[in-house]
Amino acid sequence: MGERISIFDIFKIGIGPSSSHTMGPWKAALDFGQKLIDQHSMADLISIDVWLYGSLAKTGKGHGTDMAVVLGLSGRQPESIPVDDVIPVFESVDANGKLDLMSVKSIDFHTESNIHFLYDQMLPFHANALTFVAHFTGEHSIAKTYYSLGGGFVLCEGEEKQKANGVDMPYPIDTGEDLKKWCEQLNSSIAGVVMQNEKALREEQEIKEKMIQLWQVMKTCIFESCKKSGSLPGGLDVQRRAFEMAEKLLPGQKDISNADIWMAAIKNQVQSFSSTLKWLSCFALAVNEENANYGRIVTAPTNGAAGVIPAVLMYHLLFSPEAKEEDVFTFFLVAGEMGSLFKKGATISAAMGGCQAEIGVSSAMAAAALTECLGGSSEQAMMAAEIAMEHHLGMTCDPIGGLVQIPCIERNTMGAIKAVTASQIALESDPAKAKVTLDGVIRTMKQTADDMHHKYKETSDGGLAIHIPVNIVEC
Repeated sequence: MGERISIFDIFKIGIGPSSSHTMGPWKAALDFGQKLIDQHSMADLISIDVWLYGSLAKTGKGHGTDMAVVLGLSGRQPESIPVDDVIPVFESVDANGKLDLMSVKSIDFHTESNIHFLYDQMLPFHANALTFVAHFTGEHSIAKTYYSLGGGFVLCEGEEKQKANGVDMPYPIDTGEDLKKWCEQLNSSIAGVVMQNEKALREEQEIKEKMIQLWQVMKTCIFESCKKSGSLPGGLDVQRRAFEMAEKLLPGQKDISNADIWMAAIKNQVQSFSSTLKWLSCFALAVNEENANYGRIVTAPTNGAAGVIPAVLMYHLLFSPEAKEEDVFTFFLVAGEMGSLFKKGATISAAMGGCQAEIGVSSAMAAAALTECLGGSSEQAMMAAEIAMEHHLGMTCDPIGGLVQIPCIERNTMGAIKAVTASQIALESDPAKAKVTLDGVIRTMKQTADDMHHKYKETSDGGLAIHIPVNIVEC
């Protein structure tokens, strides 16, 4: 039996720009810091060193990995830290050479000498690896190695992966065929089956409240980002574009102070096919511009692909005549299960599978969710996911300058558009006549990931990253 994954493992509230290289190391640092506090005498602690391997090292600066480990060791939580505190807290440690470990013990810590980037070394288990070493008096030290598996999932070496809260779900799903079986046996939609599994972990009211919270963060992210202009940090001088696009589509939108009023104003416009397509792209751009700016987003299933799900959900709620408020729940339940299938059958880590594992998976998640919201059958929803992934197979992860900006931000618009198209095709198709299954495309994606050259997997060593000359100013 495979691991049980909740939709709230797939969707997590956090800080940009990368789930693998920011969120994962942040959570690893929190875990290591808490273990030190719980298991060892802080009076004897002298210092901590952090070693970043392989992909984490190569794009660590651009993805804020050094910042993430500092914030984690300081005890800050990615779900709740004020966005405006993220960079100042890191800069304070960097400037003062002091770190308050979990707000309990102050130690000397210099980011340039205590964080080590091992560009040419990679641990065999996973490309995203980091080791924490705590030094105590008497030349005693404690070391733990963590692997950031993608989407904010973290595994500490030597510790078994745990089932979600240790609870067996009533309808275990490891493959698309499993999901199809339960839908048929229970005469249920995908959302219905997934809700029953989620209820093994928490009450239905809590499940719905958590989904509303996810949508609130996504909605706020889109709205606030559409009111911001200027360049993104990192030295590439990438200009934010969602603001100007939104202003052209809804003149004066920058003066609207409430996200719900803003959405109502968009919905009340007479929309053409061209304008709805532009809004879809605008929503996706907005999220990933905020992600690149160390803003608060929801991993879906990763930070680099965080714009696809909210863009397609917003698109549906505003422009689908049959859309209703309850579709938010259906969307998250279906999309979350699709993300779980790809994680279990392949990967959601760009360091392991290239961008097909991020944008491709997010597009498949959105396509299936949109299809069920529009009245499609469970088989049509899975067909939509397959179609969306099929047209992302082999996509490389080649971030210029190691930043989640080029081509990442625009790729979210492409993933969103492909999701809508895949849904439209599936809704007009007979899944019984399909030549490729969801399980088949997941297996193909895994094989493609295994065969892909390592330089195209989030290393900035290949593709656009080395063929597009840029001058990057160290920030």
